[in-house]
Amino acid sequence: MKLKKATKNGIKLRIGLSGASGFGKTYSALLMAFGITSDWSKIAVIDTENESSNIYAHLGRFNVFSLKGQYGPQDYINAIKICENASMEVIIIDTITPEWKGAGGCLDIHRKSGGRFQDWSKVTPIHDSFIRAVQDSSCHIITTVM
Repeated sequence: MKLKKATKNGIKLRIGLSGASGFGKTYSALLMAFGITSDWSKIAVIDTENESSNIYAHLGRFNVFSLKGQYGPQDYINAIKICENASMEVIIIDTITPEWKGAGGCLDIHRKSGGRFQDWSKVTPIHDSFIRAVQDSSCHIITTVM
């Protein structure tokens, strides 16, 4: 082990915003994203709330990827990859809540696997893959959660 000076090389931000519905999480995330990149065209919103991020289209021409119907960890991972491949600099995941408790999310996977304690062994690796996709992304990521 070695003590060394801190350097700021290639660091990507991971920011989480939490609050009740209507508290301004999406609006705040968009303003933060613009503060990070200064280019609306380099911001993507993975929108799980019926494209509600479009309410803020007046702010700038950001990109929206609508995630509908199924909210499994792999669905989120695929959406992140699409944004990365489109050369986005900031990805806003609005919201990550369905990945856990939405249709196709972790609780749904657990229930469909039998709902027993041992069935978490099937869910945990899938959820961990989602967490790794966020952590390892080449983009800054801002998540919202209710």
